[in-house]
Amino acid sequence: MKHKVTIRDLAKAAGVSVTTVSQILNGKGQRFSQATQQRVLELRDQMNYVPDFNARNLIMRSSKTIGVLVPNIGNPFFSTFIRGVQEAARQAEFMPLIFSANHEEKLERYYLGRLIERAVDGLIIASSSITTDTIEQLLKPNDIPYLLFDQNEANGGDRLLIDDYQGGYLAAEHLAGLGHQHVVSIMPENMTDNLNHRLRGLIDGLRKHHVDFNEQTDVIYGELTKHGGYSCTKGVLEEHPTAVFAANDEMAIGLYRGLAENGVSVPDDISVVGFDDIDLAEYVTPKLTTIQQPIREIGEQATKMLFNRIQNPDTAIQTSYFGVKLVVRDSTKQA
Repeated sequence: MKHKVTIRDLAKAAGVSVTTVSQILNGKGQRFSQATQQRVLELRDQMNYVPDFNARNLIMRSSKTIGVLVPNIGNPFFSTFIRGVQEAARQAEFMPLIFSANHEEKLERYYLGRLIERAVDGLIIASSSITTDTIEQLLKPNDIPYLLFDQNEANGGDRLLIDDYQGGYLAAEHLAGLGHQHVVSIMPENMTDNLNHRLRGLIDGLRKHHVDFNEQTDVIYGELTKHGGYSCTKGVLEEHPTAVFAANDEMAIGLYRGLAENGVSVPDDISVVGFDDIDLAEYVTPKLTTIQQPIREIGEQATKMLFNRIQNPDTAIQTSYFGVKLVVRDSTKQA
């Protein structure tokens, strides 16, 4: 079996010391001649030399790696969010390690522990299950920089926040403006902080326009997935609403199927508004009216904030806010 090319092999081929090769490869070879630098770099490419990860960590005192913990990697919102993380990480020559634990606290603690063992430079945490205790017990003692995405209620650390309340309010204004007098919402039973803000914005917006909303009967619960939205169909139909506000686009799309199977037309019989503006929103029939978040940009900004924290550990707490906007498509109409 052909052995992995080492830095010693490269140094021998170039006729220089290991130290010389190391400094040139790490961008610190200015004191060597251009010919020597060029020879080392050309041999690196010819010999397909790849630096030893662990040895490089010891020299640079950095793994050039960040951990990203999301609740559900299968959710199109988080897949787009991760694309933003990857783009910003690639530009900074960092490697993101992505983990999804489906809201299982024990599994999330396990992943965090393994990431800390591997000396990641920082963490982006977009999970509602991570508690203040976990942060105090795992992250702070190990001095790991971290950023919390807005689902998380734990205190402390850099945060990235979305104006979820305004999103719910915009949905309410849109539906009330179309004359809808009975709106229900489909939500997960254990709502995260951001989803509570969405629901509160909806309720306040409806009430401002004199549309009643009964929190006991007008919230139908299901998982925060397409299947969850589908499972809400029976509860929605029992309430006889003219419009539905879904916690996210996935639930809205799942509800589409359930309504169609019951002979209910969107938007002729019931209008539907989602939240997120995932890619699928434009490809379902009818195209989904939704509250748009700049998902990819959120991922990029989260990563840039984390890098700033890594490079400037004593900087003041960072908080970034993102607004939302209503995107009107074909799933809503006049009541």
